[in-house]
Parts: sequence; C-alpha cells; structure tokens
Amino acid sequence: MITALTVLAAALAIEMLAGYPPSVFAAIGHPVTWIGRLIAALDRRFNLEGDDFEARRRAGVLALLLLLAVTGFAAEIVQILCLALPLGFLVAAVIASSLIASRSLDEHVAAVATGLERQGVVGGRAAVSRIVGRNPEALDVHGVSRAAIESLAENFSDGVVAPAVWLGVLGLPGAALYKAINTADSMIGHRTPRHLAFGWAAARLDDVVNLPASRLSALLLVAAAWLLPGADARAAWRAVWRDARKHRSPNAGWPEAAMAGALGLSLAGPRVYGQIRVEDGYMGEGRIEATAADIRRALDLYRIACLLQLALVLVLVMPLIIARG
Repeated sequence: MITALTVLAAALAIEMLAGYPPSVFAAIGHPVTWIGRLIAALDRRFNLEGDDFEARRRAGVLALLLLLAVTGFAAEIVQILCLALPLGFLVAAVIASSLIASRSLDEHVAAVATGLERQGVVGGRAAVSRIVGRNPEALDVHGVSRAAIESLAENFSDGVVAPAVWLGVLGLPGAALYKAINTADSMIGHRTPRHLAFGWAAARLDDVVNLPASRLSALLLVAAAWLLPGADARAAWRAVWRDARKHRSPNAGWPEAAMAGALGLSLAGPRVYGQIRVEDGYMGEGRIEATAADIRRALDLYRIACLLQLALVLVLVMPLIIARG
C-alpha cells in the first residue's frame, strides 16, 4: 500500500506539472492508443455480424476478459521491473502519470473557452467537438459552454480521480486495468446495432469501477467550492444530494451536479448526440446560459479539486512513510 500511494502521489504531481509530452506521443503513442488498438482488433475478431444477440454478448464478455488479461499482465511486469530499480517508484510514477489526464483535460477544456472568446460559436464548436460526443452544430454559445463544463466535471471523475483511486488501491496494474475498461466503454459500450450486445459487458463493468471515483470527485468539487471565492459549496452539496441520481449515468451526475451547484448553473438536461435527442434531468437549479467566463470559473474549481486530491494522497501516505522509517 505504501508503495502504491507513493507512486500515486508522485504520478499526480508529475502529470499536473508536465502532462504527456507531444514529442513522446509522436514517437511511441500513448497507453490508451495501445489499448485502443487491442480493443479494435478484438472487436473485428469476435463481434461477428451474423451472430445473434446472445452470441455477440458472450463474445463481448470473452473479448473483455482477454483485454483485461493482456493489460493486467503487461502492467504487472512493468511494475515489477520498475520497482526492482533504484528509486524505481519514480520510474513507475512517470509511467503511471500517463494514465491520469488532469493536464490534458485542462488544456482541452480551456481551448473551448479560448475558441469562444476569439472566434465565437464557430471556434467554440470546433474545440468542443474534440471532447464531447454530441452534435456541435446543434449547440449555441451557451450549449457549447455547458458541454465543456459537463465534460470537465465528468472527465475529472473518469480521467483523473478514477485512475488515481485504482492506482492507489492496486498499483500500476489497477490503473492500467481501469483505463482498459474505460477505453473499452468509450469504444464499444454504445447502444448502437453493432455494439449493443458486444459492448454490454464493457459498459456495465465501467459503471461499477467508476462508482467510488464519481462520489469522491463530487466531494472534492464541493470542498474546492469552499476555497474558490464566489463559488457556493452549500449549493454544490444540495445539488449532489438532490440531482445526481437524475442523470442517465449512474456516475456522471455526481461531479456534474457538484459543478453545477458550485457555479450557480444548470447542467445536463436534454442533449443531442448525433441525430438522437437524449432527455435527461438537469443538474443544479441555476443559469442555463453558461458562457466562456463560466468555463474559466469551472477550470479554477477543477484545479483546486486536483490539488485537494493530491493533498489527500499526501495526508494518507505521510504517516505510512513516517511509521516505516
């Protein structure tokens, strides 16, 4: 546990400071892209058009098990090799930092605010299309702003808190397995004719492994609201308590409700994905007319929450280090 928490603390700090350098991505790709290639290969091999629903669902379970076996085995080998080195926990932390997305999420969401500020709705739509699945052409300035803030809240849970939780609990294999499940959900967990059956297992498992992080991320955002001038921590807590379970996702509503309440906004609600309109409950009871300035405020709240997460890990690990030695 002490090693996992030490690696986690270092990984969080490394990712916040450096992120994943574009030069490294250009040279070797990214662990998520490697996982994505394996998922795509499993999809082609096992998701056969001629099979019936149950056969495709069984094939999806088998594909998911193979994905987890390969990912977990590879991550365990990497962890063993890293920790055999002098100061190997730092090497493991550098690798683990690639599985956490705090800096890249910040940059992508900030780009939406910049696009709106410089080019209006056209620039905002172009930037937000890179981080959300909904139809950007159906969004006005307020819709673009809400989409960016919702993505920030949801991905704080999925991309930052969740991999950190599983890294702290199970070490590098835990974070890698989480990213494999989450990536599988994003690639094959859709309710489309091709993936409704095959992606069933990935979607359900993703819901389960995100349960702890979604609740923790909401608490971190509520706590961050106490520290951000002008944010409303009490309203954030009320929104979580009242609205989180209204969301169609069992997890996304928690951080979105906290973000909405803290900033005095209404998030979620009816949205359009492709040509499909999704009816969803509103998170929060504030303004619907979000702007680029609200995106900036959401980013301030998010950054404080990220620092609070790091502080929490340090609080957990320091007594262990002192006791050990």
